[in-house]
Formats: sequence, C-alpha cells, structure tokens
Amino acid sequence: MRDQNVFERVEKKYRLNQKQYDMFLNAAGERIHRDEYGLYTIRNIYYDTSHYDLIRRSIDKPKYKEKLRLRGYGEIRGDSEVFLEIKKKYRGVVYKRRAKLPVTQARLYLESGIFTEKKSQILREIDYFIRFYQPRPKIYLAYDREAFTGNETENLRITVDRNIRSRSHRLELSYDGECDILNPGEYLMEIKVSDAYPMWLANLLGELMIYPISFSKYGTAYGRLAEYKRDRLAENEMGREEKQICFQVY
Repeated sequence: MRDQNVFERVEKKYRLNQKQYDMFLNAAGERIHRDEYGLYTIRNIYYDTSHYDLIRRSIDKPKYKEKLRLRGYGEIRGDSEVFLEIKKKYRGVVYKRRAKLPVTQARLYLESGIFTEKKSQILREIDYFIRFYQPRPKIYLAYDREAFTGNETENLRITVDRNIRSRSHRLELSYDGECDILNPGEYLMEIKVSDAYPMWLANLLGELMIYPISFSKYGTAYGRLAEYKRDRLAENEMGREEKQICFQVY
C-alpha cells in the first residue's frame, strides 16, 4: 500500500474504546490479518493558506474538499523518503495522489519551488495546487497505526490509529515531541474499500454497535489551535481592560 501513488476508495471512520477494539479484533478472527509492518508511526505536516482556508472549508462539509500534506513513516532522517500528497474527497469518495521524494528534496521543493528532476504528472498537479493556494506548513500531526487486510476481500483495508498527537510549532517530521494528544484512551478505526463492505463486516459492526462517525484529525487539531488562540486573545483583552481601570483609578 505504501508504494502506491494513486488511490480511489470509500473511507469510513469509527471511534473505539479499548473494549470495542478488543472485541472487534477477536470477532474478526481469521477474516483479516495484520500487514507486514506491524505497529508503526505515521508523521504528517499539513499545509494550508495563511487563514487556514482549506481546513475551514473542509469543516463545513462541502461536496468537494482537498488538502496537501507531507507524510513520512517511522523515524525520519536526512536520507529518508517521504510522500507529498494531495488528498481530495468528492461525494464521499476519497482520491489520493502522492509522489515519493527524499525528505531533503521535498523540503527544498516546498520551501522554494526548486525541483531538479523531471516532474511526474502528480508533481505537476501539486505544482498547480501550490501556485493556486500558496500554502505554508501549519500543523504537525502524528499517530501510531496498526493496519489489517482482508483475507477473502483483497480491496479491504482496515487501519487503527492510536496516540493521535499534534503541535503547531517546530513543524518538522523528524521531531515527535511537545505534542498535544487528541484522543487519550481511544482508537480511531478507518475501513477503506473500493466498493461495498463484505457482508460479514457489515454484520459484525452492527452486532458490536460500532457506528461510523465524522472525524478529521487535522480538523480536530485545528479546532484545538483555534480555541487556544481565542483563549489567549480573551486573556489579553482582559489584561488591557484591567490596565485601563487601574489607569482611571490612579
């Protein structure tokens, strides 16, 4: 899956507690198997306009939305390869196109627009996206993932993310500290298929009362950041008001 450059599929998300997670894996039994990577870390830097237009539009749940991110797997060093991705969603169907680049080359391209090799079709699409939106790095977002594949249904992929964390400073993939945890004690499961769910999976979700939710990791991180900024602004306004009162008294 990590070597694919183009995806087109339906993705649905489910929030699980520890009991639901254990029950789901136990009940799924031999229908699914873990992929060869085991439990691994995914690190992302999300790019947006100066006023966060992309995520603000996404939160409004339009029929069409898109985002740009830089993604790496595991530990990121100077020679690591990463993915520059455009992710689009139209009427519930997710389209993802990505290009694999050395992290140093990806950073140079994003910061200055310099790219020394011939650009692929996907990079030309990313070029257009960057010229149109002029995005800048906004939020670091990481999580630990366990992925499963269907034994009978090849196009079935299930991912379970835990320890979802983010920060809005030190926006580099190689550093994973100073983060705010978005979902302590919970798991975020995503079921990804190119068409309909297999019947056994639909029945299992119903039996366990696991229902789809609307949840955006980037949207949640942005919401936390916006709330923090509002609180700080309110504190500053209160501080200015107190100074004015003191000035009037004296």
